[in-house]
Amino acid sequence: MKQKKEDDMEGDPAGTGTLGKAMAVLEAVAMADRPQRFTDILQTVRQPRGTLHRLLGHLVEEGLLVQRRDLSYEPGLRLLKFAYRSWSGNRFREIAAPYLLHLHQLTGETVHLGLLREAEIIYVDKVESRQTVRMSSQIGKASPAYCTGIGKAALSVLPGGELQRISTGMEFHPFTAQTHRSIESLLAEIEEIRHDGHAFDREEHEAEICCVAAPISVPEHDLVGGISVTGPSYRVSFKQLTAWAQDVRKVAAEIEEEVRIRLGPGRETGAAAPRVLSDAQRSQ
Repeated sequence: MKQKKEDDMEGDPAGTGTLGKAMAVLEAVAMADRPQRFTDILQTVRQPRGTLHRLLGHLVEEGLLVQRRDLSYEPGLRLLKFAYRSWSGNRFREIAAPYLLHLHQLTGETVHLGLLREAEIIYVDKVESRQTVRMSSQIGKASPAYCTGIGKAALSVLPGGELQRISTGMEFHPFTAQTHRSIESLLAEIEEIRHDGHAFDREEHEAEICCVAAPISVPEHDLVGGISVTGPSYRVSFKQLTAWAQDVRKVAAEIEEEVRIRLGPGRETGAAAPRVLSDAQRSQ
């Protein structure tokens, strides 16, 4: 019995937990801002050293990770190919793309598209600002929902029980002086967002970065997310964000409609080109 326990702790490659452990290692390397040394990964995943050595060896052998000359690890070509195929084949991203571009042309600022995954927002597309100072956000990166415009907008369209479940498990890290510190303050703002139809990020995740966002919700496709216009606070005032709110809500509604048309039951989801509304149609 003791030997079996030790084998389980050491992560027998044939064990049922191996895939989960390997995924944790991949995530630790892929989500890091720089190549990760063995000790960095060990601290993140907290697996036995022997298990981690074996998993890293397998992942390098399969091309999912690459070991550099300094012995640190970074994503391998095979993993990058998987990521590219996933993003390029994302139907929601494809459908929403022309609407993001339109909103960017209206505002001149950075436009984000995100999907809610539990208590985080995953950015799935982005149109960069034409201005000199730009956003540091990256497609595929995750941010906490409680301190981002898209995140709070997405939370606002969840059923009460689901919102309660997700928010109860949140850890409110104070990124800035404006970040929510408690579930009570977050839920109070969520009520305001439900009433207004849009959300603001008032330098809550990053200092000097603000945004206005609207939710995108297509329950029949399990799709909850949002779209936002983001800029530095010295260039984009709260008054300006408020003025853009109607456009952001309108574009979000158009994306919802287009998703239903393109992905609805019994409809062809293949070759049809995205339907972009004209300026005249938008103003109706």
